[in-house]
Amino acid sequence: MMDFRKSEDVMKQPDDFSLVDEKESVASNFMADLKHHQIDSGSALQMFLDHIPIGSIPGIKNSPVVELNTEDRVRDAIHLLYEKNVSGAPIADVVDPNTIIGRFSDRYVGYIDLAGMVLWSLEECEKAHVQTRGTGGDENGKGSIFTMLEDNPRIGQAKVGELAKSYLWDPFFPVHLDDTLFHVLLLLSNHHRLQVVPVIDRSNFQGIGFVTQNAVIQLLLQSSGLEWFDSIADKTLSEFRFENEERVDLVYGDRSLAEALHILRESRVGVVAVVNRENKKVIGCIRKSDVYLLLENNELLGDRKSLTVGEFIHTETARENSDGTIERELGALFAAGALQLRNNFRPKMDSPVTTKKSSTLKQAMKDLAQTKSCFCFLVNDEQQPEGLLTLRDVIIQFAPPCIDSNIHGGGFFESVLEQTGCEVKNGTVICDH
Repeated sequence: MMDFRKSEDVMKQPDDFSLVDEKESVASNFMADLKHHQIDSGSALQMFLDHIPIGSIPGIKNSPVVELNTEDRVRDAIHLLYEKNVSGAPIADVVDPNTIIGRFSDRYVGYIDLAGMVLWSLEECEKAHVQTRGTGGDENGKGSIFTMLEDNPRIGQAKVGELAKSYLWDPFFPVHLDDTLFHVLLLLSNHHRLQVVPVIDRSNFQGIGFVTQNAVIQLLLQSSGLEWFDSIADKTLSEFRFENEERVDLVYGDRSLAEALHILRESRVGVVAVVNRENKKVIGCIRKSDVYLLLENNELLGDRKSLTVGEFIHTETARENSDGTIERELGALFAAGALQLRNNFRPKMDSPVTTKKSSTLKQAMKDLAQTKSCFCFLVNDEQQPEGLLTLRDVIIQFAPPCIDSNIHGGGFFESVLEQTGCEVKNGTVICDH
């Protein structure tokens, strides 16, 4: 296989470095080389994207990296993430301190989010029918989540490492600052449950930040106007096949919050549409990122069985309006900051992002980037939800085809090949000239 590694001067970019210019240059060299070689699709793709280092993605270090370990107790883990205002953390295995760790992946075994632990705890407490009544730990959840877990030590004192059995861990695939966009696209498109890609420091094997799906979308949008990007992004959504385009988890606004939380825990994508029972229009949503509100307000937690979903989506604290000019200039920098629990840039629960299949992929990407949302509902003319478009759905369109070409790949790479009169056959790029 051909080796297309980066040189030192590629990494030392001038102050006026532009990702768009860099991509155009790489694309030109990529197409020129394809005309003279037959190389496998994996090498061809790496040649195209290998000059776009992760270190050039803005905002990677915006979010603090808080670490948990497999021996931490669930109650303590929830409290730590809540106090540090972060939505999730990598999980480190407990090892002998005298052991020399050769690889970062040997130390970190997974990634877990606060919402998953809170939802698991609530459901386990309800299953256990907590015996203490009239205190903060009764089965109706009066008091705080921490009181509930203290009154039910089997759940509160469970080890974080044990939650892997409940599928609460997300996979952990770290990258380095000198890894490339090629690597990130492969990871985010090939692993369904992977929401963020941790970035680590080679010198001490410590996490220094994350590459979020939002950050990748911001980066891709910088290529708007280039032929290879527009040939895909200017297509309407109806021309694509998305994983959840005909399916969306929903709950009626008159149902209880407890019921919605149960649906949310079972959801594969971490969002539930809230709809009006009479006309089936979408009136809001509940996301995993909203679960922290149960920790902010004990009354919401205690009243979850009587409080309706329609009432809950209007309970968010009023937010200050951000400066639109600043947000446009620093938009990409807020992408990694989306990992914060208290995030003023996400849409409110009663104002979810929606789009129609007649919209273009590029417009949907811009809407997602501007609102810092992780999804948008696909709605019909009556504003009734018919499906869901996630950031992963978008990223897949720009990811490479599978190396062995058994799976139909993303349109971005294929469109670049078509411009050169080439195609992928049996895992090899074939050119007619």
